[in-house]
Amino acid sequence: MGAKPKILIIVGPTAVGKTALSIACAKEFDGEILSADSMQIYRGMDIGTAKITPEEMAGIPHYGLDLVAPDQPFTVVEFKAYADRVIRDIEARGKLPIIVGGTMLYVKALIDPMDFTEAKEDPEFRQQLWQQAEEHGGEPLHKQLQEIDPVTAERLHPNDVKRVIRALEVHHVTGVPLSASFANQASEGPYDPVLVGLNLEDRQELYDRINRRVDIMVGQGLLAEVKTLLAAGYHRELQSMQAIGYKEIVDHLEGRLTLQEAVEAVKQGSRRYAKRQLSWWRREERIHWFDVQSTNEPERLRKIRNLLEGIS
Repeated sequence: MGAKPKILIIVGPTAVGKTALSIACAKEFDGEILSADSMQIYRGMDIGTAKITPEEMAGIPHYGLDLVAPDQPFTVVEFKAYADRVIRDIEARGKLPIIVGGTMLYVKALIDPMDFTEAKEDPEFRQQLWQQAEEHGGEPLHKQLQEIDPVTAERLHPNDVKRVIRALEVHHVTGVPLSASFANQASEGPYDPVLVGLNLEDRQELYDRINRRVDIMVGQGLLAEVKTLLAAGYHRELQSMQAIGYKEIVDHLEGRLTLQEAVEAVKQGSRRYAKRQLSWWRREERIHWFDVQSTNEPERLRKIRNLLEGIS
């Protein structure tokens, strides 16, 4: 069996400088870039997702952008299948696949066997299922599970309502049967990943960067972008429109928040998201971290080259 394809993955909180580093790496190591961001897949949602511009791409091919309309579902399983095709194609042309994330679940799907039992939950969907169980018992839910995941249904009794509901919830959130995720646990990931993390140890500086980025988004026309989406029929209940930067502006446009309140809510939501990102990435021991204030780009590129060549 041949060696696993080597991929470079750049992670870190929002506004820390991942895009600039990815471009520098693509130029230095002859790479092409795949976005692992669950919001940048949507067409017409550019400003609020901080999507890279054609000018910023600097001629480097980019993938994972503008894949679906804002009202189209796109599961992590679909991303994994898409990303695998892109990575194979990049590698076949002798280039280095560079993944920029982004969305934690997307990155995890690439570097580890696909086990989605710890996937994001959907409490509202789960509550609906519990209401169904209270009204009609566990049998109808068990029949639903038989249709989408007969393997799991066979090992669960219809009266084991809690586990039946959890299996239905996992499939609802990820598009993957629970049995499939268990089947993949013993396998290894398909790639040889080099994980690089960017961080700002000065948390206030990170938050200041986030605040400035939001102000820039507003100046670039975030309100007009949201108005265009609403006019095209993309309503506030869509998952895409619930994203930070969109739901708050919708609240402003519909009179629930002043513009100042909406902008501050976007900043606060973005800061909280960055904190969650850092908390999650800190648990990933394979990441080689760079503090953007205490290292410069040549230092980072030199260290990344060593990592790619297997020199720690």
